[in-house]
Amino acid sequence: MDRFFSRRFFPYWMLLFALLMLVFPFMGSHKISLVNALNDSESLDRLILVQIRLPRIIFAWSVGAGLALVGAVYQVVLRNALASPYTLGVSSGGALGAVLALKLGLVYSVGFISSVALFSIAGSLTAIGLIFFFSRYWKQASMYSIILLGVAFSFFFSAMNMLIHYLADFTETFKMMRWVMGALDVAGWAYPLTALGLTLSGAAYYLFHYRHFNVLLTGEELAQSKGVDVERLQKRSLVFGAVLAGFYVALAGPIGFVGLVIPHMIRMMFGAGHKYVFWGALMLGGLFLGLSDTIARMLIAPAEIPVGIITAFLGGPFFVFLLIRQSR
Repeated sequence: MDRFFSRRFFPYWMLLFALLMLVFPFMGSHKISLVNALNDSESLDRLILVQIRLPRIIFAWSVGAGLALVGAVYQVVLRNALASPYTLGVSSGGALGAVLALKLGLVYSVGFISSVALFSIAGSLTAIGLIFFFSRYWKQASMYSIILLGVAFSFFFSAMNMLIHYLADFTETFKMMRWVMGALDVAGWAYPLTALGLTLSGAAYYLFHYRHFNVLLTGEELAQSKGVDVERLQKRSLVFGAVLAGFYVALAGPIGFVGLVIPHMIRMMFGAGHKYVFWGALMLGGLFLGLSDTIARMLIAPAEIPVGIITAFLGGPFFVFLLIRQSR
């Protein structure tokens, strides 16, 4: 069986992941006829497919792929299997910024960028900035200590979130809680195209530098001897990842475990080479979130379950597995 997960079969696995994504738009409480959707521009099937299902699937793929990619980058930069936007407090910081914007009523847009997105990015960058500051002040800090710092900041940001919820009225609290659970229920193409552009930009940047990440696996000193500017690579990767995560949090809410679970699955399948890890994270991350969203839509149809609940149910046991594996 292992030979089917060799790098020789990697393109076929990527094609399979892509083809599976094409199935999800036709799954839901309303069964869509492809023939009717293609032939009748005024049909209900055409409206649901083009304005609801396809944008939602592209949105799910973009967010899932981006979170998985950022998680893969964080794990190699920090050389820790438990690193991800979720565990480092980046997602919690972004959530705090977005919830603060909602509480203050600062909901407006400048071009395609909303104030909620800007507050979310500011919160994510604050989390990364605090980790940078404390790791520099605490010069003997190990990579595991940095992860613990991220977890501590995550709890702090979550506590601030709860305080804002407590001070909000019933309507504000309902909006915040619904958003914090993670949601991909979009109509139209504004959010999907924004998320897709962000993910493709991140993919282009990280894939361009994948050789540097491969060298970084051998250790910082050896990477520097081979001409890699390790400090600049780490800073840019962490900051760019925080910006991406902040945007995703603003658009879809804090969806956990995707950035933690998916990179490990790809490494177990195809090894640690980052050309394969990054491409695999993009495809499998998008597929995972697309599948989770489809389950969320269908489980209690016509009502929906927030997709963050589904990813937590699927990712939580795997997180425990990683903790046990690390302890051994």
